[in-house]
Amino acid sequence: MTARRGGNSALRQFLKSEAAGGIILIAAAALAMVIANLDAMSEAYFHLLHLETGPVISPKYGPMTIHLWVNDALMAVFFLLVGLEIKREFVDGRLATWERRRLPFIAAAAGMVVPALVYLAVTRGDAALAQGWAIPAATDIAFAIGVLAILGKRAPASLKLFLTTVAIVDDMGAVLIIALAYTAGLKSLALLGAAVVMAVMYALNKSNVLRLWPYLLLGLVLWYFVFLSGVHATIAGVLTAMMIPIVKTPGTPDAHESPLHRLEHALHGWVAYLVVPVFGFANAGVSLSGLSPAIIFEPLPLAVLLGLFLGKQFGIFAAIWGAVKLGIAERPGGASWTQIYGVAMLAGIGFTMSLFIGGLAFPGNELLIDEVKIGVLLGSILSAVAGYLILRGADTAAERAAKQEAALREVAGL
Repeated sequence: MTARRGGNSALRQFLKSEAAGGIILIAAAALAMVIANLDAMSEAYFHLLHLETGPVISPKYGPMTIHLWVNDALMAVFFLLVGLEIKREFVDGRLATWERRRLPFIAAAAGMVVPALVYLAVTRGDAALAQGWAIPAATDIAFAIGVLAILGKRAPASLKLFLTTVAIVDDMGAVLIIALAYTAGLKSLALLGAAVVMAVMYALNKSNVLRLWPYLLLGLVLWYFVFLSGVHATIAGVLTAMMIPIVKTPGTPDAHESPLHRLEHALHGWVAYLVVPVFGFANAGVSLSGLSPAIIFEPLPLAVLLGLFLGKQFGIFAAIWGAVKLGIAERPGGASWTQIYGVAMLAGIGFTMSLFIGGLAFPGNELLIDEVKIGVLLGSILSAVAGYLILRGADTAAERAAKQEAALREVAGL
């Protein structure tokens, strides 16, 4: 999606769905926290999440539960959309050239490395906690765009574009982290099956098959093999997206003849309004019964909180400032340094992906997963509130122009 006519239309639809979805996500997470701490409902909430529905797809996981279906199957749809966005941006969008990729890549890289370093510094090399280093490295685009939507015109369009692009690059990094760092006990036969399915999809793509249904059916088969293999099943969503054909359509990047664009538009609403809020509801609930406020100073929740709240803002802002000062990239148009700092702060909202990675980092350890949730929730809330207040108080481009004009008039009057 570019600044062209069709791109503007697609971009408005994307930001609108992400903003509304982000607000629904916030409500779903808040509802989960309330229910998880109500004596009359908490037991039913946790029982529902662990309700065995069957079947046994993989002996490693046993019978499928509601929680497994949400995190391993429903979230594969989320990752499918992420993969589609990444591919579109690289082939026919804002990341199609290295000049456009430079600043988002630099900002996203710093915004992943610095939070991870903060996390490791706080946990001080504790081997039991080191596996969670990637938890604060992710940005939740729906939540962040939701906050920007509340700000309205006080957040310039260039920063919405920039934050969206950084989050997409950030998602790319998160996918690689999940595939490389949170995969164990691989089964070669299942991987072979996944490779065969991928080869068939690739052949269809190269044969110019533009119908979507063969790719989606094969995507289901791919998910099954990936689930069995030991690689996290959601990666199947990204791999499927990479095989979906895209027709370059300069001037109208949401044209109907492009299968990738059709699928992306079809999925946006479902992911924004259903998949992500359901994930938030299923994963944000943590019972605070018996916990003292001092738990936030335990190494794990504190490391996650500081990684998100401090690591993200300083990593991203310093990277942008350095890149601009060194002439490597240009500052987003119409945005002041204060507004850029506010957006860097909003990038500390790591809700969806951070919770997801937390579950992968400490599988089966409910105590540590609850501590992760507390750190993610507090870090994300602090980042959201601080980012909102900074952007709310920053002058817009129109206000800066008006002040400059008034100053010039005052000087002329003197």
